[in-house]
Amino acid sequence: MTGRHRNPRPSLGVVAGLVAVVVLAGLAGWGGYRLISSPSCGTRVSITVAAAPEIAPAVRTIAGTWSDHQSSGTCTSVVVDAQDPADVAAAVAGQRGATLTGLGQANGKARVPDVWLPDSSSWLQRVRVVGADLVPTEAASVARSPVVLAMPQPIAAALGWPKTKITLAALLQKMTTGGGIKTGIVEPGRDAAGLSGLLAMRAAAAAGGGPGAQEATVAALRALAVGRSTVRDDLLGRFPRATDPAALGSGLSAAPLPEHAVITYNAAQPPVPLVGVFVEPAPTALDYPFAIMPGSRPEVAGAARELQRALTGVAYHDALAQRGLRNADGTAGKGFAAGTGAPAGPIPATPAADPNVIQQTLSTWSTVTQPGRILAVMDVSGSMKTPVPTAGNATREQVLVKAATGGLSLFDDSWSLGLWVFSTKLDGNVPWRELVPIGPLSGQRSQALSALSGIQPTNGDTGLYDTTLAAYKAVQQNWDPGKVNSVILMTDGQNDNPGGLTLDGLVAELQKIVDPKRPVQVIALGIGTEVSRPEL
Repeated sequence: MTGRHRNPRPSLGVVAGLVAVVVLAGLAGWGGYRLISSPSCGTRVSITVAAAPEIAPAVRTIAGTWSDHQSSGTCTSVVVDAQDPADVAAAVAGQRGATLTGLGQANGKARVPDVWLPDSSSWLQRVRVVGADLVPTEAASVARSPVVLAMPQPIAAALGWPKTKITLAALLQKMTTGGGIKTGIVEPGRDAAGLSGLLAMRAAAAAGGGPGAQEATVAALRALAVGRSTVRDDLLGRFPRATDPAALGSGLSAAPLPEHAVITYNAAQPPVPLVGVFVEPAPTALDYPFAIMPGSRPEVAGAARELQRALTGVAYHDALAQRGLRNADGTAGKGFAAGTGAPAGPIPATPAADPNVIQQTLSTWSTVTQPGRILAVMDVSGSMKTPVPTAGNATREQVLVKAATGGLSLFDDSWSLGLWVFSTKLDGNVPWRELVPIGPLSGQRSQALSALSGIQPTNGDTGLYDTTLAAYKAVQQNWDPGKVNSVILMTDGQNDNPGGLTLDGLVAELQKIVDPKRPVQVIALGIGTEVSRPEL
């Protein structure tokens, strides 16, 4: 019609562009990012990534610009979710009906992803204990954050920092001798930095060796436990908010935290900034392993490896720097806010902790810091008569009894304790004998001490497996939900009990009776050089 003009119809390309913008905007709201594949995609692959919250934004940024649309016609979509590593670890272990020390059952919200990017390889090590095939044998590091001792700046300065190096040994002395240092820690069973700090402090406490090492270790763990928090935000909220003596004296003085947490805390310009003290010896750093989970379809695993390769460029390194994280090699991207006293140049790598040491340390932490219900089971086989040259030729049994007597004094009356001994044929064909039933120490401490003093080795062999099963059942029978229920098994040898359970038989029997709702820890302590470590 003359004088009337219809707006030209938008091209299909413009419409497609508008749709893409709308879709991407909607996706950004729920924390994932999908690469929208073009109509020419022959194959579409989707990857789910569960990343530690502090690194998830950097990974999401790179995923948003990375395209794996190769000549093969494959398009990849990536969903990056920020997930607490503890929740994912519980979900992974839950595939075997297992729980990790310090963690409960999976919360039902976290799912096992195609790629798990926790903050530390220690999570992979811990999961391997319950199922070696649940996580990959190798996972490349894609970032790093040293574990430092976070301290209010005035308190660190009073100790001579940064001119004077602060060692863990000096810190421990102040912690355990009324030196005015109030320490805290995020529960090490749920927090990798807390675990790293705990491992370092425990090693420092035990470094002196000798008869006082056990007491020093327990004292250090108890000092840390006074200021423990379940989550990191709660711990950070307990640092002083003013510089007057009263505030500094009532707040936390020190806590092991990742460097990135200190940087983020200070970015908010608190009234009392924290300093990240690089102590000696250095705790194991957080290394952010990129774990492509077993069972992934080949096309998913291949696409995940391509994504991993994308997390090596300058843009990714700069994205890490904005989050207070270092590159995997210890260097830092543009804009990284290194704190005062941080070492010049790349941060050197720190060795990973042994999985057995991790498990033993977490078990010891639970035992020392929470009211416990323990059945102590002591070897009295003939080999316990062997002299120990480094203990003035006292027998292994005498050394063990002395250590157990000293350890008993560290448990307060809120604990419950029972005492067994074992060898072979102590009661007919039964290899164990009860000396003290499990009960509150408030009513039977003297009975336990008397029983310990009367323990003597026999001429028998070692009925280790049958005794372990019986002790587990005994602790499980009257399981106490308000305590850590444990068996502490102390032996100097390997199982030697003809006609008794084999190792496979013991494992099969334990699998029949294990109850995730009533967990029982079994802590095996080897004595001497003849212990079969694989069996323990």
